[in-house]
Formats: sequence, structure tokens, C-alpha cells
Amino acid sequence: MLVELRIRDYAVVDDLTLSLGSGLNALTGETGAGKSIIVGALSLLLGERASSDVVRAGAERASVEAVFDLEGLPTLRERVEELGFRLDDGLLILRREVAAAGRNRAWVGGSPATAGVVGELGSALVDLHGQHEHQTLLRPRDQRSILDAYGGSLELARDVTRRYGHLQTLRDDLETREERRREVESRADFLRFQLNEIDEASLEPGEDEMLESEAGRHEHAEELAHGAETLHHLLYEGEDSVSDRLTEARRVLVRLADFDPSLRAELSRLDEAFHLASDAGRALGDYASAVDFDASRLDAVRTRLDMIFRLKRKYGPELADVLETAQRVRAELGDHDDADHDLSRIRAEIHAAERSLAEQASALSRARQAAARMLGETVSTVLPHLGLTGGMFEVRLTSSETISAAGAESVEFVVSPNTGFAPMPLARIASGGELSRIMLALKSILASVDQVPVLVFDEIDSGVGGVVATSVAGKLSEVAERHQVFVVTHLPQVASRADAHLLVEKGGDGGVTRTVVRALVEEARVEEIARMLGGDPESEASREHARELLASGSAPRRGERA
Repeated sequence: MLVELRIRDYAVVDDLTLSLGSGLNALTGETGAGKSIIVGALSLLLGERASSDVVRAGAERASVEAVFDLEGLPTLRERVEELGFRLDDGLLILRREVAAAGRNRAWVGGSPATAGVVGELGSALVDLHGQHEHQTLLRPRDQRSILDAYGGSLELARDVTRRYGHLQTLRDDLETREERRREVESRADFLRFQLNEIDEASLEPGEDEMLESEAGRHEHAEELAHGAETLHHLLYEGEDSVSDRLTEARRVLVRLADFDPSLRAELSRLDEAFHLASDAGRALGDYASAVDFDASRLDAVRTRLDMIFRLKRKYGPELADVLETAQRVRAELGDHDDADHDLSRIRAEIHAAERSLAEQASALSRARQAAARMLGETVSTVLPHLGLTGGMFEVRLTSSETISAAGAESVEFVVSPNTGFAPMPLARIASGGELSRIMLALKSILASVDQVPVLVFDEIDSGVGGVVATSVAGKLSEVAERHQVFVVTHLPQVASRADAHLLVEKGGDGGVTRTVVRALVEEARVEEIARMLGGDPESEASREHARELLASGSAPRRGERA
């Protein structure tokens, strides 16, 4: 519910704070006192465009702030958190600021936000009825949801949306696979050529490096054999070789160790050096004997390396890239070969999903048709009691050629306000008073399914009086049993039924006109009701009439509050 509304420097309002209670809140006052200005300020929080013209003369900026209690509204609380904002003890604060220089700002809680986000949250909390484009009942999407809620088919509608989403996912998958199949098909021959070229080479990982090493051995075979033979003689076989010198050194060290035993530790090092030199010398001798220049093998190796180089240049740069290309092409051709089976399977799933969607959409259509008839008849019976003599309300269902996420038809609320007028969409009702009363009729019937907690009615009593005024008051009070209702009214019948009565007055301070609001109780409220009745508020007769009206309106109310 709306707990508090704060308005600063907006039009003729300099600093105003309204504390609101649950149930029916009536806002009254003389014509021109500024009642509709307060409603206009509230509309800023519902997404209405902000104009610098609303900034009070002499002020730098105007601001409107509303505090809402979100108790019992889990979905909206989740949405606030989803948008990245936090609540303060379950309270949501929306604020918009309009600068005289033209710059506008908005906040959710203490965090900066866009006007669109503030409008989204505000519209989910407040439905403002009068001449305001953001009324939920004027939007086709909301009309459809309200009809489904009224007919008890919200879950059926959600199921249709889910099934439609599943069908679209399958269709998108089919389209993607068909496109991919067409792409592969258009270059399948080229892909097969690539794969055959690589497969026929029978490549092995690292083969190019091994072949380059082998080619180097063949190309330098004579030098390798001569060098290895030379090293064999230097280290092991030749006269005065390293091995011979190490043997002589060991004999000298053994003799010296007899004089100094500490030198014996060096014997193991000389032994190790001798074995290393001898082993290396023998191994190089074996290598020199094994080196064999094979011209035909060298040609074969060079031919193989040339072939690998060409493949690396086409599919490389490295041999690993060539092998990876073959693996990728093989998988792509495999997908192409399996595509017909996959496409057949998906088409079968799409056919089943279309049939399932059609069945649920048909069930939803039947439910909507029944709900549309019932809602149309019920609202039509209420309209005459609200001063719309001969008024007819209708829920118009228009079948669609294709099923969408919303079902197989569009939903539109249309109304004929009076006898002889053709039915027209709610948004085209010219009179704010007529529109407000039509909305009141709808709200009184939809009270149990309407999710918007705060309802504001402006201009609802335009051209209304007598029995109709009593009926309007009764309907407002009835709706206030399930919603917090805020009504701007000139009707004493409505004001007398209010749970909280707020008086808007114009005052002067230093030659500057200001709008002020005060809560009325007891005799102050009697005086205002007497004024609204058209009598002299100071006369006892007028006051007694006001007391009688308050007494007659007190039975259905939840108790008078300041």
C-alpha cells in the first residue's frame, strides 16, 4: 500500500506530506484548490513524462517521493531485487525529480535509477484512473491477463506461453541445423577433397621433425663418420688417447696416496672420468662404423618433407594444425551425414509440439470465451448504477491466424457508455469521468483477481449526483475492501464513506499561493461534508444533514482515521 506521499515545489505545492491509510482515502476541497495537482504529481512515479513547467515558480527543482509497503507482494519484492535494488524494512521508496533547467533524475530507494524503472515499479503498485495513459486496464496485455485471472485460466495461459516458447526453441534449432546442413552441403566436395588429401598422406604427429633430423644425417654422412672416427681415436683407440693418459694419471695418484691417504678420495673421480671417456670413445667408434650414406633414402625423405611442407602451408602452419584440420573436417562431414536423421527427429518433435500447443490454445480460447461473456454481462449490469444509462461493456476476442505466446486470439475491452453509442476501446473514451466510472465498475468485479494494490480515481464524479452518487460511493467502498483506494471527489456521498478524509486548501503566505492538506476528523469533517452538500457549513441544519450522511456511510467502513 501507499504509506506516504511527499511533494516538494510542484506547481503550487511547496512542501506537502500525505500520510495515507488502508481502505478508502477521500481527497476533497474547493475547485482549484489543487486536488488534481496532487494526482498529477503521483503520476510522475507511474512513468508520465516530466516537464519543467511543473516546477514551482522560484524553485530550482520539483520532487515527488512515495513510500510503499510491499507486505503481501512477493512477486514485486522479487522484481525489485532482480533489478538490483534493496528494500528498507519491506518499504520501497520511489522518487523523481524535475529540474527547472530541464534535467530529470529518478531513484529507487537511495539508488539512482531510470525514469523507466521507476515507472515500471510504480505502475505495478498504483493504477490511476482519470485522464492518464498509463492505466493498466487500457493496455491490451493487461486486459488479457485480467480476463484470464477472472476466468481462472492464468495457469492455462502460462502453459500456452511455455509450450509456445518450447516450440519456438525447436523451430530455431531446426532452422540452425538446416542452415548448417546447407552450408556443409555447398562445400561437401571441397571438404572431402581436403580430408582425402590429408588422410592419404598418413601423417604421424612429430613426423616432420624426425624426417628433418634423418635428412640431416644423410646429407652430412661423410663428415659425421670422419668426425666420429677422429673422436674415437682421441678418446679411446689412438696412441696417447685420453683413456691412456687417465690410466697413467691414476698410477701416479696411487703412488702419492701411499704418502698421503687423503688423496685416495680423488681416485674415484679419475676412475669415473676414465670410464666416461672410454664409453664415449667406444660409442663414437660404433657410430662411425654404422654411418651409411643412402642416396635413395635421402631422396625419399626429401620427397616426404616436401609433401608435408605443402600440407602445412595449406592447413598449418604446424603439422599438429594439419591433423586438427582433418579431425574437424571429418566431424563436420559426419554431422552432415547424420543431419537427415536429426532433422527428421526435430521435425517430428515440432509436429508434436504444434499439436500440443494447439490443444492448449483451444482450451484457453474456450475458457476466454466463457469468461468474456460473463465479464461483459456482469459489468454491463453495473454501469447503469454508476450513471452510465444504457452502457454496455464487452470483451472482444479476435481470432488470430497463428497461435502466439498469448494464445490464439487478441483480447480487447470495449464499451458503449450510453445508448446509441457504438462500442469503442476503453482508451478512446473521451470523458475522464465516464472512464473512471467504467474502471470502477470493472474494479468492483475484478477486485479479487486484480494484483495492483493501490487505486487512484480522479474525475470519477463528473456529472454525477443523487442515487448514482450513492451507488458510486458504495462501489468505491466495496473495492476498498480489497485495495487501498485514493479518490479525488466532490461527492459528499463518497467522502462520507471514506476511512480517511483529507482536505485540500489553498493558502497564502507572504503573497505566495500554497496548497496545503489536512486530515479531517470529528467536527472538521462534519463541516466539510456540510459544505459539499451545498448548504451553509455554519448552520446547524447543514451540519445535522452531514452527520446523518456520515452515520449512514459508517456501517460498511472499517473505522474513521486521521
